[in-house]
Amino acid sequence: MTDAGYSIPTPIQAGAIPPALQRRDILGIAQTGTGKTASFVLPMLTLLEKGRARARMPRTLILEPTRELAAQVAENFEKYGKNHKLNIALLIGGVSFDEQDRKLERGADVLICTPGRLLDHCERGKLLMTGVEILVIDEADRMLDMGFIPDIERIAKLIPFTRQTLFFSATMPPEIQKLADRFLQNPERVEVSVRSSTATTVTQRLVATHSKDYEKRAILRDLIQKQEDLKNAIIFCNRKLDVADLFRSLSRHGFSVGALHGDMDQSSRTKMLASFKDGQIQLLVASDVAARGLDIPDVSHVFNFDVPIHAEDYVHRIGRTGRAGRSGAAFTLVSKRDTKFADAIEKLIDKKIEWLNGDLSALPAPMESHDSGKTERGGRDGKRGGRRNDRDRDHAPRPVHSHKSDIKSDDTVTELEPVIAKAEPVRSERKAETKPQNAGRHSNRPAPQPYPANDDNRDRRNRYRRDQDDGPTPVGFGDDIPAFMLIAGKA
Repeated sequence: MTDAGYSIPTPIQAGAIPPALQRRDILGIAQTGTGKTASFVLPMLTLLEKGRARARMPRTLILEPTRELAAQVAENFEKYGKNHKLNIALLIGGVSFDEQDRKLERGADVLICTPGRLLDHCERGKLLMTGVEILVIDEADRMLDMGFIPDIERIAKLIPFTRQTLFFSATMPPEIQKLADRFLQNPERVEVSVRSSTATTVTQRLVATHSKDYEKRAILRDLIQKQEDLKNAIIFCNRKLDVADLFRSLSRHGFSVGALHGDMDQSSRTKMLASFKDGQIQLLVASDVAARGLDIPDVSHVFNFDVPIHAEDYVHRIGRTGRAGRSGAAFTLVSKRDTKFADAIEKLIDKKIEWLNGDLSALPAPMESHDSGKTERGGRDGKRGGRRNDRDRDHAPRPVHSHKSDIKSDDTVTELEPVIAKAEPVRSERKAETKPQNAGRHSNRPAPQPYPANDDNRDRRNRYRRDQDDGPTPVGFGDDIPAFMLIAGKA
């Protein structure tokens, strides 16, 4: 453990490791960044020293809500267990089934996976879960938010009842408590911090802003540039579309920036996260996929471009900075429509967050945009397409041409004038032909007048307008009625 950088155990490790080694169930509650991962990895290494796994029958199972968390736990096992000969299998989406099947065929002492991919392998007949001795459910509150609880219940039925269960979460809402009561048998409760608390090493500030995205982007850029001690930062957005828009905006303004969200393929997500960890990019715009449990050792700042809708997510977001005793800073942009979410956060963490440069009442007048006076289409205010308009406001407006002739040079127009003049007499001489009408009861009706010469295309257009009555009167049979129409019908 000294080689891994540990000399003194953290409170969650000191409280969870001894009962875990005694094969007791654990309910661990601790704020993010306090070493929860090592608190179950280290005792598992000791418990797995004896015995070997058989093909397709893993000995231990660790469930994680996201691919990044699962990959991170696998890295910790390799780091902490470098002197142990353990087979570790990582089952996550976005990776070939064949490669994962080969690892399972060799036998997995430790199986680290996301719930969906695990069930996929079970349904394909590639896994037998009757040999699992230890079940670890990590980031349980995130599992609840992502809707994985039904999958976890299915998985629990596949595992022997006599298993040891280690249950960890950063927050403990009532729903998670009920879940823990179902899965755990007489657990050892290890709670080393106030529920839903934030690290004391993180300086938190609220930043007043108007609700328009282009105004928020301008305030964010100014805020980033004013941070003299900014080494790197994660910028959180509530939606994947916001991540893409903000990433493009910051790129255009010359920032070293990357993006991370759930719609990216696994190789792109892994590469982007590695680039951020290695310092190749300074800013990472991300959705909440990066908010839970990712261990990026030295993130100096966190910016919440959007106030999280769920107050618990705020705890996880700002937990990306100020880790392992380091200092950090977290700034949250708040508009008037976000006040109820900000109030919920302060109520959850039981702490009043100070405003930076005044609260919402001190806001200056809204910034003028290039599209002022126009109706926006979409965006967060419920109108269609407004996000594109907001995005374009970051730059000077481009000239818009309403017709192809607007972009032609004067010489081109002059050359076309003789051609246009020659074509006009031909067009004016065109006459619309009238169709002959049969003699009969309609013979006294005056013949319809032809359309004007300059509207020679109207008859073709009106061919498809069945509900209009401005064309020539249609001609019927007259007195020449066919015999089959004179046959009397049945009464």
